[in-house]
Amino acid sequence: MASNKNKIQTVPQAFKKAVSTYGHRVAIRHKELGLWHDIPWMEYYQRVRWVSAALISMGLKKGTCVSIIGNNCPEWVFASMGIQCVGGVATGVYATNAWPQVEYVVNNSESIFLFVENEEQLDKWLMFRDKVPKLKKVIVWDTEGLRNFKDPMVMTFDELLQIGREIDDARPTLFDTRSIEVQADDLSVLIYTSGTTGPPKGAMLTHYNCIWMGEAITSDNPMYDTDEVMSFLPLCHIFEQLFSILGHITIGYTVNFVEGLDTVTDNMKEISPTVAHAVPRIWEKYYSAVLIRMADATWFKRTVFNMAYTIGQKRADRAMNFKPVPVHLKVLYTLAYWTVFRKLQERLGFERIRVAYSGAAPIAPTVLRFFQSIGVNLIEGYGQTEGTGVTCLSPMDRVKFGTVGPPLKGSEIKIAKDGEILVKSPGVFVGYFKNPEATAETLKDGWLYSGDVGEIDEDGYLKITDRKKDIIVTAGGKNITPQYIENKLKASVYINDAVVIGDRRKFLSALIMIDEDNIFKYAQDNKVQFSTYKDLTRDPQIIKRVQREVDEVNASLARVENIRKFTILPKKLYEEDGEVTPTMKVKRKFINEAFSDLIEAMYKEPG
Repeated sequence: MASNKNKIQTVPQAFKKAVSTYGHRVAIRHKELGLWHDIPWMEYYQRVRWVSAALISMGLKKGTCVSIIGNNCPEWVFASMGIQCVGGVATGVYATNAWPQVEYVVNNSESIFLFVENEEQLDKWLMFRDKVPKLKKVIVWDTEGLRNFKDPMVMTFDELLQIGREIDDARPTLFDTRSIEVQADDLSVLIYTSGTTGPPKGAMLTHYNCIWMGEAITSDNPMYDTDEVMSFLPLCHIFEQLFSILGHITIGYTVNFVEGLDTVTDNMKEISPTVAHAVPRIWEKYYSAVLIRMADATWFKRTVFNMAYTIGQKRADRAMNFKPVPVHLKVLYTLAYWTVFRKLQERLGFERIRVAYSGAAPIAPTVLRFFQSIGVNLIEGYGQTEGTGVTCLSPMDRVKFGTVGPPLKGSEIKIAKDGEILVKSPGVFVGYFKNPEATAETLKDGWLYSGDVGEIDEDGYLKITDRKKDIIVTAGGKNITPQYIENKLKASVYINDAVVIGDRRKFLSALIMIDEDNIFKYAQDNKVQFSTYKDLTRDPQIIKRVQREVDEVNASLARVENIRKFTILPKKLYEEDGEVTPTMKVKRKFINEAFSDLIEAMYKEPG
């Protein structure tokens, strides 16, 4: 791997090396009509050559952006790799975005081509087609429902491949000539941030940023060409690109595309990946599902599980605090693993996982501890799009509770006087597209100003305390880090998310989002009558149940950090309503504005 760092500096170089090394081995697997289909590296390469050739013939120049919108599938990566390999800039768009958001990215990036998945995504383009004058062509890869649709601006992915095949046959050196011209400092991808505080900004990542990160994430915690990963998080997000594209072309493992978000748990059992990655909400759902299942189990099974879980917790607490695990506890844990945890892992599809990652948002410590206790090596990573995804990551055999690990090899972090985490590494981006003001605020003297607040412990491990802009200063002048309290609240199986309120207020309050599955079960078990979700959130028994959870958290906090009042939100939060990002992070500012009446009611003086 060391030689790669000296020679390979661009995405096409890494891609070609993977193809020459693995050739007819399986690169990609996807499911269609109930059957899994294998795509070898050579076929992957051929599709990429054809995409590249066709786009060049249609006017793709070096440094030109091309947008892609759709769910994870082989065509998404064929398009992305085809764009990057000949000097274009691949620009992903969230498949769940409404048409004005799609228009914003296509316009802001000045994309000249737009790849769309299907009729639903094509309809979004039709809403703004007259407002994107630079767009030359729209390419659709799933044409079901579009057989009678004709438009001079639209072509199918198969038509694009056919054009590319003809160009490639006529000019066989075209692809190699253009790919050799790509330089390490050229832009490779434009990743638009989720936009928790305003319009998304396009983070410009170079080929060298991407290649360095592909090396770092697969060598700090080694990955192998025999590994299997699942692709289901949004491919336009850097977190998924790390595994489905960058790590993939670096190491040559197999990427398995799920059928859809509603089949993730089923596909997990079919694939049994060796390396797993997901956002906290996914791990929290698995955590809740196990607890629900155990609550419905027989007394004997519950007792056996609880005994095993207690042993697992003791072992995890010692190991994750760098304390030696006594021999007797190792023996007991081995027994617990083979009698209880192994069977549980098999039911979940986790039995082959060597290491699992949680990223893109903070995870509740209780959830992390749960998976470590049952023998799933779940690690929380830390980073941001502007750093090509990862800044800190624990070694898989040395995970420390309450931290996100040391910086990646070759990275450097330091804490500013105000507590902000500053980052310097080969993964730090070159700035925001067409936004020099935001770039100047984020990049200073070669350091990336992360916007996060944290501290480095005696082992060199980083602990994240909050987002700098989210720190609350109460009316009494006390500084409160809401993320710490929110994570404690989210550890409850009955609370899905929480937003702590209290800036310039006399006390702290919280908006609570209930965990629908567990609360529904609690309602059924306790004969709570309700007709709608809103009825459920207003029921006195449910409020009392949540109050007990809040009281338990308050007991572990300083008095000034106590949540004095809370309100359960009367609706579920949706990305389409602008309340959460595509990676399920709550948009704090939006929530504060949208539910200002509920917040003010908690602070209204009696009488």
